[in-house]
Amino acid sequence: MTLEAVVRVPAPTGRFRRTLAAAQVHRWSLVVWGAMSAWSAALFIMARADYENFRLARYDLGNMVQAVWNTAHGHFLQSTDLTGEQTVRLGNHVDPILALLTPLWLVAPSPLTLAAAQIVGCALGALPVFWLGRRHLGSELGGAMAALLYLAYPWLAWTALDAMHPATLAIPLFLFAIWFLDEDRPWAFALCAALALATNELAGLTLAALGLWYGFSYRRARRGALIAFAGIAWTLLALALIIPQFRGGPSPYYAHYEAVGGSPENMVRTAFTDPGAYSSALSTSHNLAYVFLLAAPLSGAFLLAPGLAAVALPRLLENGLSDRPTSADPRAHYVDAILPFLVAAAIFGLARLPERRRLALAFLVLAVSVSWFVAAGPRPGAFAKSPIHYTNLLPTTRVSALRAAVALVPDGVPVSSSNDVGAHLAARRYAATVPVVGRARWIVVDTRDPAVPAFPVSRSDPARIRRFVAEVESDSRWQKVFDRDGVLVFRRTGE
Repeated sequence: MTLEAVVRVPAPTGRFRRTLAAAQVHRWSLVVWGAMSAWSAALFIMARADYENFRLARYDLGNMVQAVWNTAHGHFLQSTDLTGEQTVRLGNHVDPILALLTPLWLVAPSPLTLAAAQIVGCALGALPVFWLGRRHLGSELGGAMAALLYLAYPWLAWTALDAMHPATLAIPLFLFAIWFLDEDRPWAFALCAALALATNELAGLTLAALGLWYGFSYRRARRGALIAFAGIAWTLLALALIIPQFRGGPSPYYAHYEAVGGSPENMVRTAFTDPGAYSSALSTSHNLAYVFLLAAPLSGAFLLAPGLAAVALPRLLENGLSDRPTSADPRAHYVDAILPFLVAAAIFGLARLPERRRLALAFLVLAVSVSWFVAAGPRPGAFAKSPIHYTNLLPTTRVSALRAAVALVPDGVPVSSSNDVGAHLAARRYAATVPVVGRARWIVVDTRDPAVPAFPVSRSDPARIRRFVAEVESDSRWQKVFDRDGVLVFRRTGE
């Protein structure tokens, strides 16, 4: 008997081959889940450090905390506005998805719960990206590289870390929506689309563009038209009915588009009477740099699937036309309806290449994205220094003073506080921002935090803060109970 006969291994049976294939699938799935978990954990550690060191402020985390807390206590999406009055958040932004976070708050009542929900939600977007990559790139490895490309896109990490904006939750929801359209699962798509619409009033424009792409690309004209109609109807309903109903007037955010008319009606009029206003607003160096920064980490691969990439145009135009510079900052949450379609289009585009080149080029795009993440992605403490943030790195002594000041304020009592401490004191029904007092029974002031509430964004006014402190100190109705390192706490007499 020959040696070959002695050591011969039987050929794998069909069942054994299927087991090996399943193990391969399982391996790449584990890689994706591991990357999602590590990504989420790293960002949450940074978010927790930002929160504990008072770098996550009243604007915007505190706003969301107060709306969710009020919903949990029977006051649907209520918050304290810039004047100290109680309003329903739907008068500013139509983002009722916030109410769905109430069960999480009831289980873990902490502002960090909302920050974690946003981070984990963004991480979950890697799943539909993995499935799309697996299908269109033709292998489990291709799917894993697509998911890693999504997680390595640096602007995703920045916007996930920017706690908290309901619009950011549109990123994974739109990715799931693309997957379910690709799978021809209309009811699952409808659920994701409805949730995406609930993230903000302008999401309907993006959904309309997605419906048009789907109708043309998949030859489902009737279904695509229905999706587009639903998207347009949502945005019209939100702008013409919901916001005016809860605000008593038009959306305050029309002020961001004054250069091209402001309101939708005036913007349409400007398009006919002064089209140059649009070209001037869009062709600034800031906007051109914005487009480059969005495209570069993906190596422009989304241009290989221009139809799907074009679904990002409504949001891209909104950001470019805005008078607010941070709207065209890729680190801000305004990439919510851009990022999903650029990433998905990159996958669809790479799938159009010859099979023997797909994975090699996918790996190259992934390497470029990882390089961008290393160079431009968030790192501990960096978020506070970015122009999209409201607070700066605070000295250790002031952080200690702020913690002691927060500990003095009883739970639930009406309060007014500086912006940098606002997220820590927002879990109550009434929470104003200095120099507004409103119904406050306690006041916490960081005299070195110059932010005052204003529209469309808070502004720096150190003189106003100094005058406010002098007024409170001279008012017999208030008693100073804490004074350390520029942090003051006042209690209304009789409390």
